[in-house]
Amino acid sequence: MTSPYRTDLTDEQWELLSPLIPPAKPGGRPRTVDMRAVVNAIFYLLVTGCAWELLPHDFPKPKTVYHYFRQWRIEGDWQRIHDKLRQWVRVSAGRMSSPSAAILDSQSVKTGTMVQQSVGYDGGKRVKGRKRHLVVDTLGLMITVAVTAASVPEREGAKLVFAKLEQMREQFGRLVLIWVDGGYEGVEFMRWVMDRYRWVFETIKRSDPVQGFVGCFSNQDSLPREPLNCLWVLETCLLIKFAPR
Repeated sequence: MTSPYRTDLTDEQWELLSPLIPPAKPGGRPRTVDMRAVVNAIFYLLVTGCAWELLPHDFPKPKTVYHYFRQWRIEGDWQRIHDKLRQWVRVSAGRMSSPSAAILDSQSVKTGTMVQQSVGYDGGKRVKGRKRHLVVDTLGLMITVAVTAASVPEREGAKLVFAKLEQMREQFGRLVLIWVDGGYEGVEFMRWVMDRYRWVFETIKRSDPVQGFVGCFSNQDSLPREPLNCLWVLETCLLIKFAPR
């Protein structure tokens, strides 16, 4: 299938991704659908936010696309694919496949009027909606994320995302250091992280008065020290990954 959408995989991207696509289950009917078209349809839907039944007609049938999306989610295939791609990117950048340091931050975002579940008000950011608690490596590559109501404090959200990270401990045996900003500050909380997970928890102090995400794309050579540089990596990651399209 050839379609003109910007969300379509390039030939080079599909060459990397296709070996990671789960094969047909043994004993079942042979696949007749173009799996590249299925993946392109899923990416189109995720980026545009359209309803399943409103997928353009040059993609496979919406029921077929949803079947694979749901099956791969339930069986953990999306997580497996994501983890493998992250490892490849790290190695190609000259890093070890597993990081020794990570960065934690959160972002509160407004939700649509129809969204009712897990919605709260973040007084600090003046946002009613949800909050993303993210852990990324120092390249800005996603490790794990937890989504809560925006009213959930940073430290409580950190506990949720750390519990998910702990379940991935086998992949991240080298992880020893996690950088955070002042929203996670507190001796008792840092001690709790060390005692429970054996991770060093370091708070990054900002030396500039800029708030929010302004200045994330500044010349990083002028940053005062590496940890602040790394925190800006995560904030830039938030802007790129979750900016409105």
